[in-house]
Amino acid sequence: MNLNTVIGYDRRQILNIFLGSCALAPGVCSASKETNREESAFFRTRGIVILPEDLTLRDWPERAKRAGLTTIALHDGLSARKVALFTHSPQGLQFLEQCDKLKLEVEYELHAMSDLLPRELFKKDPSLFRMNENGDRTPDANLCVHSREALEIASSHAVELMVLMRSTTGRYFLWGDDGRPWCRCRHCNGLSDADQALVVTNTLLAAIRKQDPRATMAHLAYANTLPPPKIVKPIPGVFLEYAPINRRYDISLSDTKAPENRHHLEALDANLEIFSRDNAQVLEYWMDVSWFSQWKKPAQRLPFKPSLLAADLDIYGSRKIRHITSFAAYMDASYVSKYGEPPLDSYGRELRCWQPSRVLR
Repeated sequence: MNLNTVIGYDRRQILNIFLGSCALAPGVCSASKETNREESAFFRTRGIVILPEDLTLRDWPERAKRAGLTTIALHDGLSARKVALFTHSPQGLQFLEQCDKLKLEVEYELHAMSDLLPRELFKKDPSLFRMNENGDRTPDANLCVHSREALEIASSHAVELMVLMRSTTGRYFLWGDDGRPWCRCRHCNGLSDADQALVVTNTLLAAIRKQDPRATMAHLAYANTLPPPKIVKPIPGVFLEYAPINRRYDISLSDTKAPENRHHLEALDANLEIFSRDNAQVLEYWMDVSWFSQWKKPAQRLPFKPSLLAADLDIYGSRKIRHITSFAAYMDASYVSKYGEPPLDSYGRELRCWQPSRVLR
């Protein structure tokens, strides 16, 4: 299904709806006045990232609220369009209504490039797409950041996606293809994968801000984009999202005797030299059943360690990072039926109760 016709609207109607909505209060799930407990919490975003299919556990919003979380994000590793369609389904609308009643923020964290630049355009114009190391244009991943037309097409579709999936926080997450390489043409080859990803993020945010001036957008430091960009600079409104997927989870990130952890911690500090700490976000995997199941079902039991989480929070909190979330994919009704209650309350309690005094002892 084409994004231009999803939920029965054509492209012009979608843009008119979006323009009209910008004059309204932000989103259907915006938070009410914070309680005293909320005012005292160091971590302003305390989130969880799940898949639409995880909502077979129908009381996910209630569970998140009880745990003291502020934000639920929906994710799909391959298709932003799939999430957009879900949010306009009966189940998706019920989920959004539950979050609205509970004052939970809703965001969308997505590998979106195949929806921003549809792969079928390759037959018409291969120059829109990346060049691989062999000098061949290929639609297998991402795009050519030196193609003005590719960036224009991606920007247009980004605005349409934001209409369909309106973040209640004004923060948007439209990432490159999952861990896939960027362009190696003679124009792009001087830019690292992180630099090329940031070119796209800057461009998408500029387009979205023409419609929604409050919008901000994440630059994902992850896998091949984990090192900081060296040439391209973030425009105002672009914030860091750091996702250390290849670190070790049997020990804290603070244990830098492990080369994986040392590499990720060095990359975090290097990125914080480029991006502001004020709005930087950590996207972790402490709660990610899919990670510990190697992205295969049946899901394995989550080996949650409160002590490891606490030590990691010391690392992030000491760097003045105040936005924390974690994947929790595969934590669905089947998981609860097989393994019992997930450690969501423990996760939320650690986030809610952490204070800078812990790293000043």
